[in-house]
Amino acid sequence: MLFLLSPAKSLDFETPLKIKLATEAQFLPDAQILARTAAKLSVMQLQDLMDISPALAELNRARFQEWQIEHPTEQGARQAVFAFDGDVYAGLDAKSLGKTEINYLQKHLRILSGLYGLLRPLDAIRPYRLEMGSQLKTAKAKNLYEYWGERLALAVNEVNVELKAKFIVNLASEEYFKSVPVKLLDVPVITPVFEDFSSGKFKIVSFFAKRARGSMVRYCALNKVKNVKALKEFNLDGYQYCHDNSTETRWVFRRKQA
Repeated sequence: MLFLLSPAKSLDFETPLKIKLATEAQFLPDAQILARTAAKLSVMQLQDLMDISPALAELNRARFQEWQIEHPTEQGARQAVFAFDGDVYAGLDAKSLGKTEINYLQKHLRILSGLYGLLRPLDAIRPYRLEMGSQLKTAKAKNLYEYWGERLALAVNEVNVELKAKFIVNLASEEYFKSVPVKLLDVPVITPVFEDFSSGKFKIVSFFAKRARGSMVRYCALNKVKNVKALKEFNLDGYQYCHDNSTETRWVFRRKQA
């Protein structure tokens, strides 16, 4: 099976890493086009485009202007799975995994990206911020969904063929998974949903749900999970599979206390 994750807005390019191996992203020329396009925007235009503060807009304008295609070993780049630092990646905690687990991730995990399209965990990236839902206009597209078109879905299908995968496990947000139209995928998609007991009922609590997405990938890497049915045994942080509230494609995991 193949896992899909969203990237994170928060980045970590400072923490020392034990693993130095890095690979090149598949869609680097496309990333260059997008970076050059964004680099031409003013601070105010970037602020409006991504709904961010002036300081963040200034920072990311400088990042886009400095962005370049480079070999993975060049300074200023870091492997994606170690560079992203949001709640999902706190749950995954890739920095604490060994080489065997990282190799599992390299085969079974892909990260959707507004700038880079589709990333393997060890693909080198430069610091950036560009959400998939951004209305960044290029010469051929009015936004990033139109820019990437069918290519990300077709790339996912190629990975599935290589892995002989029978399922995609969608742990990405709705914003990012929209870039991979289900109708174009060659295998069924399972979407795990994580619910916590809060205010007298079970519901999705964003912070906990994001961490659980990363924890599920971590669980599978640690246990070398290859059969999708084994996902139902996921039990990190107190979650348990809830058969009565699940469907064939939407698997619900619940816990009563965080």
